[in-house]
Amino acid sequence: MSSPTPQKQAITPAKAMVAAISGYAMDGFDLLILGFMLPAISVSLALDPSQAGSLVTWTLIGAVIGGIVFGHLSDRYGRIRILTVTILVFSVFTGLCAVAQGYWDLLVYRTLAGVGLGGEFGIGMALIAEAWPKEKRNRASAWVGIGWQLGVLLAAFITPPLLSVIGWRGMFLVGLLPALVSFVIRRSMGEPESFTRHVEKTPQLSFGARLKLLFADRATSKASLGIFILCSVQNFGYYGLMIWMPSYLSSSFGFSLTKSGLWTAVTVVGMTFGIWLFGVLADRFARWKIFLLYQFGAVVMVVVYAQLRDPTVMLFTGALMGMFVNGMIGGYGALISDTFPPQARATAQNVLFNLGRGVGGFGPLVIGLLATNISFTAAITLLALIYLLDIAATLFLLPKKQSNEDSLGAIG
Repeated sequence: MSSPTPQKQAITPAKAMVAAISGYAMDGFDLLILGFMLPAISVSLALDPSQAGSLVTWTLIGAVIGGIVFGHLSDRYGRIRILTVTILVFSVFTGLCAVAQGYWDLLVYRTLAGVGLGGEFGIGMALIAEAWPKEKRNRASAWVGIGWQLGVLLAAFITPPLLSVIGWRGMFLVGLLPALVSFVIRRSMGEPESFTRHVEKTPQLSFGARLKLLFADRATSKASLGIFILCSVQNFGYYGLMIWMPSYLSSSFGFSLTKSGLWTAVTVVGMTFGIWLFGVLADRFARWKIFLLYQFGAVVMVVVYAQLRDPTVMLFTGALMGMFVNGMIGGYGALISDTFPPQARATAQNVLFNLGRGVGGFGPLVIGLLATNISFTAAITLLALIYLLDIAATLFLLPKKQSNEDSLGAIG
């Protein structure tokens, strides 16, 4: 079988990193501007809190669908080619969000835009695994995770001043810009040499056959379950915090939209540092032990944060909480790439991470319901409990072996 993109030169590690980071930055930018826009959308379209939260939830459900579909297509037809298709799907439906007339059509557009977003993480991580040296796989995967934070930071800085000028409809059009940039970046790129060699000598598999590789034996099935739990907890905590915290700070402490944006920026700086540090540590020490370190840190910091009442302290303690709560995402890409064979690598990345993201999509809904009916403190405290589930999954389900040369995921 011929290479998926024979007319293009094989991608370099640096170009692969740019392609993966740009797409994941677009992902983060889109979801965070949605968080900032929810109050304005709710007023304009007369949405109740549950409907507003469901816009995030269904975006993430769409991402599950897109992740599954595009992960399989990427393993079959090529990383760069399918990444470009995901951008086009996202762009079309994000543009349509700007002309939505009510809850239901906006919900449909957001869900289908989510389908486009769904392929970005997993395909980008598979691309990095195949383009970068295996001894640097953890830190390279962590750098892709930082791409999300770059998108979030951009959203935090530009949304407050722009939203009041161009409105939420205009902001959806602004959300198209990162997608266009990412599309232009990828147009001239080829596939990793290791991927094209693999395609040439390996029979193509059906979608069902690829999925079976995620449960090929008892050890692999345990790993799949453990990774799914980690991704679910990660996304539940992240979206629950980042979508509702600006509203909570505004209603409880009088934070302006600008100051809420500052809280988001400071917290994201902490997250970014945590992701970078995870990659560095995981390349030097046992990755599962670094997961445990971060998980214990998340439990402690979430409990401490729930008790804070001083706005200034909350502003800066958010950075330390963010380091532990979101820093773990620096390890997922390399973990999945090292666990599964190349013919199912993007499928595994997208199925496991996006199923976790689908579960995590209920975070804003659950946090919103608890905050409304009990208190926001109770809602935040709940997050500490779910990280205990993370610890159990790491201890009893995740593979402890980290040798890339011996792993199923290594491409020879």
